[in-house]
Amino acid sequence: MLKVNRSTPYFFLLPGFGMMILLVFVPLLIGISFSFQNISQRNAYERVYHTTTAQADGSVTITREVQPAKAKFVGLENYEQVFASNDFWKVFGQTLIWTFVNVFFHFALGLGLALILNQQLKLKGLWRALLLIPWAVPSYITAFSWRWLFNGDYGLFNHMLAGMGLNNVSWLSDPFWSMFAVCVTNIWLGVPFMMITLLGGLQGIPEELYEAAQIDGASRMRQFWSVTLPMLKPVAMVTVLLGIVWTFNMFNIIYLVTQDNPHTDILATFAFKAFFVRGEYGLACAYAVVILICLSLFSLLYLRMNKEQAS
Repeated sequence: MLKVNRSTPYFFLLPGFGMMILLVFVPLLIGISFSFQNISQRNAYERVYHTTTAQADGSVTITREVQPAKAKFVGLENYEQVFASNDFWKVFGQTLIWTFVNVFFHFALGLGLALILNQQLKLKGLWRALLLIPWAVPSYITAFSWRWLFNGDYGLFNHMLAGMGLNNVSWLSDPFWSMFAVCVTNIWLGVPFMMITLLGGLQGIPEELYEAAQIDGASRMRQFWSVTLPMLKPVAMVTVLLGIVWTFNMFNIIYLVTQDNPHTDILATFAFKAFFVRGEYGLACAYAVVILICLSLFSLLYLRMNKEQAS
């Protein structure tokens, strides 16, 4: 009889855990430590200065002066600055609106398309493949394509408006329309994932339940509310949670479509600009920790509520 060593599975898991520690947990701990320091572009590194002095005999003396890094521990000062800033609360509110709008349309459109594809259709495989294209295309290509469509000077949408005798719209600079533009782009990108996930959940619902509902005289709408949605709920809840987390942290679509437009800032882009544009490393890491705390608390509350409803 073959004897199995109980430590063998852990041996195969060790490389994965090692990479997780190296690529996820170590940077996370470094970022958290930065959030308690006044570290910035000006004091993060050691600076070396060279001074050249001409002597009386014509020789040149080069003096080397080393200025050490001056970053220090400041406790909760960065967090106090974050929560005392009006810009933070404005961006936080905009992040909530951005997340709700996108996830709502992701779910509504994705569910509608999933219900259609779950029917007996001709060329169902072809339609499914076509609807997956927005998700299969790299996100930066999608962002650049929609940025061209929304271009104020030669974009397709303004060209269509001009053809109808209407005025051009500043899609990428106006406060409202710029947010509308990035929402449309992200909805286009995210609907296929929601669709294919919900379609998998729909295909897992036993057909006998629908047959029983038809025998009881239930209409198609009653079947949807009493059979489809309750049976789809476990898959939908997990998918919506993933969509909320991804959308809350969605950086690339906003930054690639509108770049440094402050009207479309969410917490992820706001933290990016604080770190890479203004060089405020400690403050940017404080923003990142706040994002982590918000998403962690929401996820725990969300899962607890779903567990209580299920019981």
